[in-house]
Parts: sequence; C-alpha cells; structure tokens
Amino acid sequence: MAATSIPATASTAEAAGAGTLWRPTAPCTPQACVEATGRAAAAPLAVLRVAAVVLLLIVGFLVSPLGARIPARLVRRWCRWVVRAAGVRVRIDGGAAPDRGLLLVANHISWLDIPLLAAVRPARMLAKSEIRQWPVAGWLTARSGALFIDRDRIRALPDTVARIAEALRAGDAVAVFPEGSTWCGRAQGPFRRAAFQAALDAGVPVQPVRLRYRTAGGAPSTAPAFVGDDSLLTSVWRVAATRGLVAEVEVRNAIEADSHPDRRSLSRTAESSVLPGTWPARACDGLRRPVPVLAERGLGGVGQSAPAGSCEVVSA
Repeated sequence: MAATSIPATASTAEAAGAGTLWRPTAPCTPQACVEATGRAAAAPLAVLRVAAVVLLLIVGFLVSPLGARIPARLVRRWCRWVVRAAGVRVRIDGGAAPDRGLLLVANHISWLDIPLLAAVRPARMLAKSEIRQWPVAGWLTARSGALFIDRDRIRALPDTVARIAEALRAGDAVAVFPEGSTWCGRAQGPFRRAAFQAALDAGVPVQPVRLRYRTAGGAPSTAPAFVGDDSLLTSVWRVAATRGLVAEVEVRNAIEADSHPDRRSLSRTAESSVLPGTWPARACDGLRRPVPVLAERGLGGVGQSAPAGSCEVVSA
C-alpha cells in the first residue's frame, strides 16, 4: 500500500500565530525527577572525567573533515569511549542494525543518548535548529551531517520529512528521538509520527533502540537525565560526579516499513518496542502526560524538555 505524504498546508494554529503550540515538551524537571543515586565521585575524579570527554570531543573535531572516510567501527568505538570517559559503563544487547538506509528511533533521556545511538550505528542525527548555536557541540553536530528541524515552523515540516526520506534512499542511517523532548527516564512521551512517514516514503526499515540508565547494582537512575532547566554543563558534571552508572542499550528487532499501512501504525509499533519497564511508584508525582496541540504533526529530534512539573509513571 502506498504511503500517504504529509500535507504541505499550514494549520489554522500557525496562521493564527500559534506556531509553537505543536512543539513537544515533557513535564520532567531536575528538582522533581532527578535523584542522586549511587555514591558520589570525588571532585578530582569528576574533573578528570569531564576533561577526558572534552579531549575526545577535540579529537572528533580534528578528524571530522575526514567524514565518511573514517571506518564505521572506529566511529562506534569513539562514541563508546565518550560515554565511558564520563564514567558510564556501556552495555549493548541485541543484533546488529541493518547496513542500509535505516531510521533509528529511541527514547530520549540524556545527552549521552546521542553517542550511544551512534555506537549502535553511526547515523545522521535529526536535531532541533537551536543546537546550531551551542558552542562546540553545535559545530560538531553540523559537521556530522545532522538534519536540522525548525520546531517553531509547521510549514517547514514537509520539507524536513522529504530531506529525511532523501537521506534514507541514499542508504544513510538517520537517528531520531520521536518524543521530541528529553524525559527523566521514568516515563516516556508519545512518539511523533512524521519521521515514520519518511521511512514509509523511502521504503526502509525502522530500528527501535531502548535506552535505560541504572546504577551498578541494577537500580534505575535518573542522574543522566538532561531535563527542564538543566544546563548542559550541569548535566555533564552530575554524570561525571556519580559513581557506578551503567547505560543499557537494547537493539530491538527492526521493523520493515512495508509491514505497516501508515505512519500511525508504524510509530505505535516502534513506540511499544522501546517503552521502559515498570518504575517504582515513588518515581514521579503523577502529573498527566502532556499532549501538545498538533502532536501528530510533530517531528522528534534531539532536544531538551521545557521546564514544567514532574512526570507520570508509565509501564510497558
């Protein structure tokens, strides 16, 4: 069954000047959702970890002009080193991602998610346009071949979907966080569907990846969460100052796009594949999950949630 393209017409909301209403947000905040779990690392160790992360990023900056000439296995290894340098052990389970055009999708918790996804398979990242302005990280993101989305312009969405589909047809992997916002890890936002239209248009599989963070003892940890009014530096320091963090990366079965009739069905299957397990009842304060206006049009990308209250507990 042929996929239906997303209509290019703007919504009434945008015409009324409410173009930001569809932007996905999460209710998570550091104050309500982030708990100090595990033993704190000594300050000198935390400083060394941050320095190691910066050093690896500089190395990436220096070799980035080589682009596609860098073997994928070295990129994957470098990404694991970045996470490990921050003091976080990495466990990757599941099969290898298909080596062709592929839409990588995952739940979104932390800035660590980006190198973790690239450790599964190097990919072009879908990122919010604001990241271009970030010092160092913005430049690296742009040089990596990222596809940027202006989340304040609904009219730009069809063009973004078309660019993703073009990259997928060319055999590239494109990584998307369909929630469109970071959550604390104890709850998950609904997947936006637009990116899945690109997979349907290009006829490529969707590769779901489940990301979770735990302590060395196996307890869930929200220390890596990058949410609310957190600054990037604050989040990086919190990770570096926490001992025994473990990142669990579970590569789920790839979903063939032609096995689903539309983006709604495809996105729901992918979302159910990466839902987190049940978290403790004390995890969050139980606010309802937000449903932004025009959520169906929303296109997830790398991003941080807007400040709000705390989040609800959901289970797989």
